Amino acid sequence: MRASRFAPFAGFLLAVGSAACFALSGIFASALMSAGWSAGAAVTARIVLSALVLCVPTVIMLRGSWHLVRRAWAQVLLFGMLAVAGCQLAFFLAVQFIAPSLALVIEFMGPVLLIFWTWARSRKAPTALTLLGAAIAFAGLLAISGIGSDNSLHPLGILFGLFAAIGVAAYFATGAKSDHGIPPLPFVGLGLMVAAVVLIIISAVGVLPFAIGDGVPVVAGAAMPTWLAVTALVLIATVAAYVLGVAASRRLGATVASFTGYSEPLFGILWTIVLLAIAPTPMQWVGASLIIAGVVAVKIGELRGSRRGRARALNTAQLLSAQSTFVRAISSVMSSRKRITTSRSSHVSRAAA
Repeated sequence: MRASRFAPFAGFLLAVGSAACFALSGIFASALMSAGWSAGAAVTARIVLSALVLCVPTVIMLRGSWHLVRRAWAQVLLFGMLAVAGCQLAFFLAVQFIAPSLALVIEFMGPVLLIFWTWARSRKAPTALTLLGAAIAFAGLLAISGIGSDNSLHPLGILFGLFAAIGVAAYFATGAKSDHGIPPLPFVGLGLMVAAVVLIIISAVGVLPFAIGDGVPVVAGAAMPTWLAVTALVLIATVAAYVLGVAASRRLGATVASFTGYSEPLFGILWTIVLLAIAPTPMQWVGASLIIAGVVAVKIGELRGSRRGRARALNTAQLLSAQSTFVRAISSVMSSRKRITTSRSSHVSRAAA
């Protein structure tokens, strides 16, 4: 009982930890690109090396349980191809046509898309508080991104940004599923292997420009060895980020975990303060406050919705139980009357004889 009560809090901590790790990806990837790496090389190296890191633990944890993979092959492919490779590629293509801040905002529409997808699939409307919290959190994201009127809206940029948003939604939706029985770490490992193959092929055909520079990455004003920047990008901003995120989704559910992921821009601000000594603007502080308020509202809305669902289920069960009791009582009365009628008929027959 205590474990089940602690699960949401543990899930929240895991989600926040995942967001903090993901937020570091921009710091280390930017350092590599400033050293001459192309974005395609940074993305491909990030995913391929992460898949290699998780390869051995994945095989060990799935030893004797490979039948689970056969059962979950569709989820693994969806996670790897859409949530990881597709999202990475779509965002990279989006920033070729629109500003990165606008692409980030469109990409983070994923949790909103997830709400409407769940609504359409389950035919269960989210609570008004959940929708309000989603709107507040998204407004906070807009404030943090610093989008202004000078951002051009290229149709292809918007299209690729929306595809990235679908990838984000798929990440939380597939990560939240646990009925296949695969633990979070090997599930992420399998997904990253799929994504690594996809990105290698895409880089090989030239869709992603692949170039590795010989410059020195700089983080927090200090030179950092290239191997250390790559290691941090792989172990912290990818392996830890994805594993913690999937574990959080399974404890919180896809909707709450996805909106808790809105804390990633907050940690982005924190890391720029700590590592780059860049102070956020007042509008970004306002955005941070809105995101926190929105996530809290979404969580409360989901709790209320689940309570109402349990109440409806309980009422339905009680109604069915009452109906069953009534039917049994009627059946008992009818059986008693039948026995009485049969008994009287036998008495009359004997008397006539």
